[in-house]
Amino acid sequence: MGATSHGLRFAVNLSILFTELPLLDRPAAARAAGFDAVEAWWPFPEPVPPAADVDAFVAALEDADVALIGLNFYAGDMPGGDRGVASWPDRVDDFRASVPVLTDIARRTGCRGFNALYGQRLDGVDPVVADDTAAANLAFAADAVAEFGGTVLVEPLTKGENGAYPLLTSADVLGVIDRVAAEHGTSNLRLLLDTYHLTRNGDDPLAVIGAHAGRIGHVQIADAPGRGQPGTGEIDFGAVFAALRDHAYAGHVACEYKPVGPSAESFEWLREMS
Repeated sequence: MGATSHGLRFAVNLSILFTELPLLDRPAAARAAGFDAVEAWWPFPEPVPPAADVDAFVAALEDADVALIGLNFYAGDMPGGDRGVASWPDRVDDFRASVPVLTDIARRTGCRGFNALYGQRLDGVDPVVADDTAAANLAFAADAVAEFGGTVLVEPLTKGENGAYPLLTSADVLGVIDRVAAEHGTSNLRLLLDTYHLTRNGDDPLAVIGAHAGRIGHVQIADAPGRGQPGTGEIDFGAVFAALRDHAYAGHVACEYKPVGPSAESFEWLREMS
């Protein structure tokens, strides 16, 4: 059994933790730290990577004997500041070309949760056009992963840290999900609840869990402020975990924080709470 606490299962995000190591070495590091489940942002610089790069990523997961439980859709140049391309009219081809790569990885690994970052507002692009583009792309993605029981996740991001990203609260995200469902008949879009982003934007995670537990598809955690591991900020994670348990959340809770110190030494909070 992997890392657990409060009756919840925990995973590690390989794109923000264990960055002391090359990406392909991180699954084994997560396993050595006691985790049997991991997630990742889009692990390639391009929307359609060479097949050998995909094979190497999948092999690293298999060799470490960890399950991939979450994967982002192609999101542009994340190190350069992009936060998704789903709403960018000039990147529709890139977004959609990446989807078969994602579904191939999903079928090979068993991953069923997929985060589609919405994308920032762009100068010169009418927000109405951007939102129309996002709705169509999210429906396209949802249809693609529905074939094997996948869920598309949409999340708010912290204001002031992610450019002109328009989704700041759970209500913003649920409005998008409702629109896509009404216009395209999709039923497999869910809210990604990230404790850091919600808290920084003034949206209480406990209130969101209480009001929308049935619409939460995935949970990520980091403390606020600072985005470090639990215990470095002000969030009451004992209360968050108890609320998730009490509302029968059955998914993983993914550690998506910037560790204070070496990644492998940042999990003492989990051992103390277990």
